Amino acid sequence: MATQDRLIESTQELLWERGYVGTSPKAIQQRAGVGQGSMYHHFDGKPDLAAAALRRSAEEMRAVAEERLAGPGTAYQRIEAYLLREREVLRGCRIGRMAQDPEVVADPRLRAPVEETFDWLRGRIAEVIAEGRAAGEFVPGADPADTAAAVVAVVQGGYVLARAADSVEPFRQAVRGALGLLAGLNAPAGA
Repeated sequence: MATQDRLIESTQELLWERGYVGTSPKAIQQRAGVGQGSMYHHFDGKPDLAAAALRRSAEEMRAVAEERLAGPGTAYQRIEAYLLREREVLRGCRIGRMAQDPEVVADPRLRAPVEETFDWLRGRIAEVIAEGRAAGEFVPGADPADTAAAVVAVVQGGYVLARAADSVEPFRQAVRGALGLLAGLNAPAGA
């Protein structure tokens, strides 16, 4: 793996584990197995490297979500596949955790991949719900944007509840509840 990629990957992991403030350039260098000169050869400093790491984490999160949301099945089944996918629940969301980091939120360059990812995710889920409505799968009154925002909030809130309890069960319970609510939006047969 190239030095630049090792630096980005190491920063991704450290940001997920420790947040921005808790991630020092020295820790990044140690995890990546590179010296200070190598880091500053590829990046202007910690903010530049963190921005690259956040962009990569955002791209990876979008790719995993898109795989489920663009997969086969009904709109409900695709959202279900997204909600039930394998996750490291107790570690939380790589991107969602950054929204709780004051340094990330205060810096437009660091916040941008976080904001863009959640905007994309809400929009993509809204598209799937709109497709379901158009196909008669969901009742006409189901607002795609509002429902998508609720689905994203369930996932992010589920992570918080799971971490607080040190158990994946609150996350699973939140997902089961969201799926139950989505099932309630199913249009009656023959409607």
